[in-house]
Amino acid sequence: MKNFTSFADAGDYHALLKQALEIKANPYGYQHIGRNKTVGLIFFNPSLRTRLSSVKAAYNLGAQAWVLNAGADSWTLEMADGAVMNGGTQEHIKDAIAVMSQYCDVLGVRTFPTLKDKAEDYGEVVFNKILQYATVPVISLESATLHPLQSFADLITVAETKQKERVKVVLTWAPHVRALPQCVPNSFCDWFSEIDWVDFVITHPEGYELDPKFTKGARIEYDQKKALEGADYVQAKNWSSYRDYGQVLQNDPAWMLTPEHMALTDGAKFLHCLPVRRNVEVSDAVLDAPGSLIIQEAGNRTISMQTVLHELLK
Repeated sequence: MKNFTSFADAGDYHALLKQALEIKANPYGYQHIGRNKTVGLIFFNPSLRTRLSSVKAAYNLGAQAWVLNAGADSWTLEMADGAVMNGGTQEHIKDAIAVMSQYCDVLGVRTFPTLKDKAEDYGEVVFNKILQYATVPVISLESATLHPLQSFADLITVAETKQKERVKVVLTWAPHVRALPQCVPNSFCDWFSEIDWVDFVITHPEGYELDPKFTKGARIEYDQKKALEGADYVQAKNWSSYRDYGQVLQNDPAWMLTPEHMALTDGAKFLHCLPVRRNVEVSDAVLDAPGSLIIQEAGNRTISMQTVLHELLK
């Protein structure tokens, strides 16, 4: 593993998942890996789970961690190549990332899409500049199009709780009060469409189709109730339109996940990446039910990050 930006970087996911479960069983047993190492974390947008779990993962491995909020804790960064910097930006991303690389052994970076320019967002312009200028391995803490640490944590959660060899996993669109990016659902599809012991189904209203390169191998079903039938795991998440980029085409409250929806499943466990808009995306009755894995899933964010750091630092 050279960097960690998508499922493709996971390599043999069976081996990576096995390593994650071993780390979870013995979280302080690999501190020789991180001794005298530093993990740098740069955030271009807010975070709760990603920030805290990444710091915890570094500490568990015996490493130190620093956190920088770009533009708030640092100079305002210029992104454009060849820019004449006579305006509001004080430091070029080229210099900033090269310097930050001097201060750490691994660099975690969280960027975010504009939801205005599909070509820029899906070209991962900002994240690719960081990959270009970094001289240490880079971990995606979320980018404009993907959130691989979250999806890896989701996979760990399913793997450690499944009761049968093959499971049906459903990703369902949910309503929201504003337009959200496709990063989390893209990444969930990127991972779960490749897992050989998963039957993967995506359900959403028409017009909310995701980028086909991430949904290959998945069954897409526009009837939510039909999709949920026989499910073992249900992940709910809102996203805005990829086709009509960044737009909210409809917000039918009937897509909010309720106990009536979950009754159609095969006693499915419930997943959500958090934060969640309670009683908008998902009802309290589902979120607080015994089958809800949302807190365990959030806890596994530390394990997914710790496993990736283990692979990059070893």
